[in-house]
Formats: sequence, C-alpha cells, structure tokens
Amino acid sequence: MSGRGKWLWLASAALALSACGSQPEQDEASATLPAGDMVRLVPKEIADMKAVGAEIATRDQAEVLARIPGILTSLSVRAGDTVQKGQRIGMIVDSRLGYETSAYGAQAAAAQAEAARANADLARIRDLYNNGVYAKARLDQAVAAARAADAQVAAARAQQGASASVAGQGAVIAPASGRVLRADIPAGAPVAPGMSIATVTAGPPVLRLMLPESVAGQIRPGARVIVDDPALNDGGQNNAGVPSGSRQGSVTQVYPAITGGQVRVDATLPGLSTQFVGRRVSASVEIGTRKALVVPRTFVTTRYGIDQVQVVSEGKRLSMVPVQIAPTADPAMVEILSGVSAGDTLFSPGKPKATRP
Repeated sequence: MSGRGKWLWLASAALALSACGSQPEQDEASATLPAGDMVRLVPKEIADMKAVGAEIATRDQAEVLARIPGILTSLSVRAGDTVQKGQRIGMIVDSRLGYETSAYGAQAAAAQAEAARANADLARIRDLYNNGVYAKARLDQAVAAARAADAQVAAARAQQGASASVAGQGAVIAPASGRVLRADIPAGAPVAPGMSIATVTAGPPVLRLMLPESVAGQIRPGARVIVDDPALNDGGQNNAGVPSGSRQGSVTQVYPAITGGQVRVDATLPGLSTQFVGRRVSASVEIGTRKALVVPRTFVTTRYGIDQVQVVSEGKRLSMVPVQIAPTADPAMVEILSGVSAGDTLFSPGKPKATRP
C-alpha cells in the first residue's frame, strides 16, 4: 500500500471511530428534558357553562298606583331615594270630592235637625199618651217617625264619612321598603285610578337570567353561576376562588313559565346590591357536564397574541404548538379546543410539581 492510500485509510478509520463515539452523547442529550412538569391529555368531565346575559334585579317590584282620579299635587321622592313601607310620598287631590263631602255634611245636618224635631214630638206625644189624651196608635206613629229620623242621620253621616275616606285615598303610600326605581310623573299632572306613580324595589337583590327554552330542562336550583364584571373587582379573590372581577353564585329559582322562547332564572350572588337595578352583566351558568381536554393554565404561554403549548414528541423532543383555549369554571384550569388531541403530553418548564396523570 502506497503512503497516500495508507493515509486515507487511517483518516477514514478515525472519522468512523469519532462518529461512533458521539452518537451515544447525542441520544443522551435528546432524551434529557429540562426541569419542569408534564401532563398527559385525557378527556375529563367538566361543568358545561353557558354564557348568557343577566340583569341585576330584585325578587319583586312594587308599583305605587293612584287610587283615585285627580291632580298629583306633590311627589316627595325621586329615582334612587330609599323609602319605607307605609311612607307617604305624594298626594292626589280631587276637588270634586271636597264638594261632595260638603254636600253630605249638609245632608247630615238637615237629618240631625229633623231627628231632633221628631224626638221632641215623640216626647210630647208620650206625655200626652200617659195622661190619656192620645191613643196607643198615635204614640206608635211618633216612635216610628223618630226612629226613621235617627236612621236618616246615621245614613247621612255614613255618606259623609265615605266621601271623606275616598278623598283620603289620595295619599300616595309606598307599598314596600326599598329603593325608588322610577318616579317620573311631575307634580301638577292629572292622574287616573290605576296609573303608576312610582316603582319601588321589593325583596332582596337577585341576578336574573333569561335562558333559551332548549336548556330549560338542564337548569337546576344550586347550579353555579359566574359573573364577570370589572365593577365587581374587590382587589383579590373571593372565597370561591374566582379571580378579581368575577363572582360566583348559585341558582335559587327556576320559573316554570316560558315566555317568548325563554325561561327566567333567579340566582343569588355575594355582594350584590340594589344600587344599580337593571344593569346588564355577562354571566355563565352551569347546565350540566361534558367531556373536555383541560390543563392547568401554567401549561399555556401567550406570545404575540397566540396561545401555545409545548408538546413532548417521541425522543423527548419539545415543540411549540399553537392552540385555541377557553376558560373553565375553575380559574386555574383552561380547556384546549384545538391544536392538540387526547394522548399528547404537554410540558411546562420550571420546578417539577406533583405527578400528573
């Protein structure tokens, strides 16, 4: 073998030995992952939350109605004021009732005078009857006339009292304790019986939801309701673990009637007040359970507005995969809608935590 061939053979052998020595190191490097946590995606039963619109309301609303026709001479409350049950908040005056009451008063006075005359005649006739001047029939006639006159007095006074009582119904009384929602009829306006003068809240505040009739059979008292509203921010987390800006409550009543293809549901919510009755908020209500792929929120990273997860492939290699996620009832978990499938293993860098299935 020439010197040139021998040199080529030695170089080839050295390269082969070098390649054989580096292959285990590469396999070892590829099989090693950084410190972190892994989870295998398995479908789990989670609460099926349906997003709906909700309204802050009260359990009942009381209407302040006009009981008599007339002129609303005064109204002492405005929207937002607090009233107590039985409080007088306005006055309706019907001048015709005043004249009517005066007329009945005059009739009562005339009947009183007639009764006085009849009783005087009765006393005189009774005295003459006792002395044998008048017969028994004449006395009976005087007694009947006196009783009729007294009855006329009672009837006239009753009519006068009834007229005065109707006039007294012009007082506008709050039917319940609560906050005035509406009082937009100005003083001096004419009103008719049954016309609404004001609206007052009645009962504790509730969250009122209107759900489609297709899920009416899936709603049960006690189902969770989560409200997401920045105005509810209390600077931390509430007892239910819901993050700031959200509150968790429960369904208390499902109304049996369906109106316009919707069923009405009432729910209680901690910290709810009647300060803004009628305000619309976003809510989610539990309508059952379903299968879903859920992972801790720490496994998802957001870069340039795109949610991504690290998937562990064969050979312990990591690859970033964009996914579409959705929130769940548990703020620490998210649902993966697309991008990965059941059986995939996700990786989250950092200090390893408890072993996950």
